[in-house]
Amino acid sequence: MSASTFATLLSTLLRTDASRPLVTFYDDATGERIELSGATYVNWVNKTAALVQDEMGVERGGLVLLDLPTHWLGTVWLGAAWTLGLCATADRARAEAADLVVCGPERVLEYAPRAERSQVVALSLRPLGGRFVDALPTGVLDYGAVVLAQPDTWVSYDPAQAADPAWQEGPVVRTQAELLAATAAEPLIAPGGRLLTDVNPCASAGLSTLLSAVAQAGAGVWVANPDMSLWDHRYAEERATAQLRAPAPR
Repeated sequence: MSASTFATLLSTLLRTDASRPLVTFYDDATGERIELSGATYVNWVNKTAALVQDEMGVERGGLVLLDLPTHWLGTVWLGAAWTLGLCATADRARAEAADLVVCGPERVLEYAPRAERSQVVALSLRPLGGRFVDALPTGVLDYGAVVLAQPDTWVSYDPAQAADPAWQEGPVVRTQAELLAATAAEPLIAPGGRLLTDVNPCASAGLSTLLSAVAQAGAGVWVANPDMSLWDHRYAEERATAQLRAPAPR
């Protein structure tokens, strides 16, 4: 499928078979499993994009640091960033330059002092995107407490363009068109395929896990804290057609 923006991919997805599973997530440490259809994924992306645009005021071209572990909400935030025309990064060294920092519970205290100067959003990573049980530091926004109140549809004040920066890794910045072209040239799955992976979607090596799933009208199955004794069984159970493993820690 030829497309130059992520928003175009999502529009095509909704026009075709939006009821098919698109994002499945397992956490083998907790036993959590969640599955999002294409329509449900787009709903989460829209709510998140509306939150960022309408309540946080982050404009197209802004930089968002996605400091998240492997998780289904990582795919949501990546999709929302690209739908808004934001440039995403996983480089913590870019925190001071970021217009918005999005982190999981383990990084809240690290980024909390920064909330006095700019936007910090924290994700509890609890099942179903739930809010934090305990109060967060002053200025840190609890994503789970506010996202569900956002509209299912929204209107961009400044729609994303193909030439918008989409990912920054060190000094290298890649546009939406470049990321989509690279995925189209070497997709991780065939059309309609299902990818099983433990690669973090919010990492340079993981961007194509999400992009391939959406562009190929397929699906991604992400696994956090994988129990390798279950891997082969899960591959068969999820009817996967391809896999991508994260490098072993050194």
